[in-house]
Amino acid sequence: MAKTDSKIAWCPTIRKADGPLYLAITDALSADIISGKLVAGDRLPPQRALAEALEIDFTTVSRAYAEASKRGLVEGKVGQGTYVRKKHSAARRPVRSGLVDMSMNLPPRFDEAELVSRMWEGIRNLETSDGIDLLMRYQEAGGARRDREAGALWLSSRLDGVTPDRVLICPGAQGALLALVGILAAPGETILAEALTYPGIRSVAAHLRVNLAAVAMDEEGLIPESFEHACLNTKPKALYCTPTLQNPTTATLPMARRHAIVDIARRYQVPIIEDDAYGALPVTPLPPLASLAPELVYHIAGLAKCVAPALRIAYLVAPEGSATSTVNNAIRATASMASPLTAAIASHWIEYGIAEAVVAAIRRETATRQSIATRILPARNVSLDPQGFHAWLALPPPWTRAEFSLRLRSEGISVVASDAFALGTAPEAVRLGLGAPDSREDLSKSLQVVADLLGQSPAAFSMVV
Repeated sequence: MAKTDSKIAWCPTIRKADGPLYLAITDALSADIISGKLVAGDRLPPQRALAEALEIDFTTVSRAYAEASKRGLVEGKVGQGTYVRKKHSAARRPVRSGLVDMSMNLPPRFDEAELVSRMWEGIRNLETSDGIDLLMRYQEAGGARRDREAGALWLSSRLDGVTPDRVLICPGAQGALLALVGILAAPGETILAEALTYPGIRSVAAHLRVNLAAVAMDEEGLIPESFEHACLNTKPKALYCTPTLQNPTTATLPMARRHAIVDIARRYQVPIIEDDAYGALPVTPLPPLASLAPELVYHIAGLAKCVAPALRIAYLVAPEGSATSTVNNAIRATASMASPLTAAIASHWIEYGIAEAVVAAIRRETATRQSIATRILPARNVSLDPQGFHAWLALPPPWTRAEFSLRLRSEGISVVASDAFALGTAPEAVRLGLGAPDSREDLSKSLQVVADLLGQSPAAFSMVV
């Protein structure tokens, strides 16, 4: 569409078929910055000159430059023109008081500019594909049909045969848990959970005044015999568990235990709430409990851990033969609905392969961070899974979790002590979030502090004056 003009320093090739011309110009500018054709400090052509070169209206170029400024790609200097902006991404990150916060269990930040550009492009495309209705209309509590179809597509590789009619859109896994626990148990009744469990289920149970009873665990996760004993003695209303990359222990239930647990649940008619927060991370995952007992399991697959923490969307698959209307009403009562805008972003990313590409990028960065942790942390103290981004650190005596956490905090490192997860007596252990540090260098430095501290005695830090 452009004509040759030797006076124009930058002139993109755009087509009317690329959508709104101002967005096509901005996207071309972004692509050239990513590829290195344009670098920080390069001056862009005057708006009128670029409009003439592209044979388009001046206001279209003006709008494109405004959009580029909004995205942080360029900056205008009064009387001098418009320039490619220097990157300030690090400066916009939250300022932390210490070396690193390892208390949050986040997917690691990956450095793949082309993929990041695709993620943002997918968000911008919603403007033309969905229009103003996405911003100015409510949706049904369980989600729009398109979003439920995208959820079924996302889950299809792990849950064979799942249909959109069984998928409900929830405002994150926490929203799904709040809805389900409220349906399955009344105040004073009991739900079972792993002895070391996700703090979110503890918060929900406390809020709804539902009792949580512990099921014993070992290095492979939940012990079936302990589950059966609890079924006999506590008359539970449900079992909550995380079979894959369990939080905080990193354990993944082997196949034999998965079969044993669903057999026990069938025998005692105990529904299972399966939290599959990390289920998309393994390259070759074991079958979820929902695939072994589809008539008994409520399957929750959130996107926060495996795609992006900002996507507070979870897909809740109801058991076969159950009425989704009950769960739908619970979602309406507790949260009204999941954010339609967030759900639309998730659907677009899934439909266009962006979400799967993000998972692959997270896997690559996770593998590198796992190798760093394996090299630095002593194997006798740490539980790791190569496909997960958290670690469970057992503390050698005479360290206690309180002393160890306090000493790390004085070094500028925050971790989570086992008290946050324990339903009974808390072990002397802490959880480390390997994905939270901004960089591999930050991770290495922080883990070295952790390893050095493990090799010392608490008494070494005591001093009488």
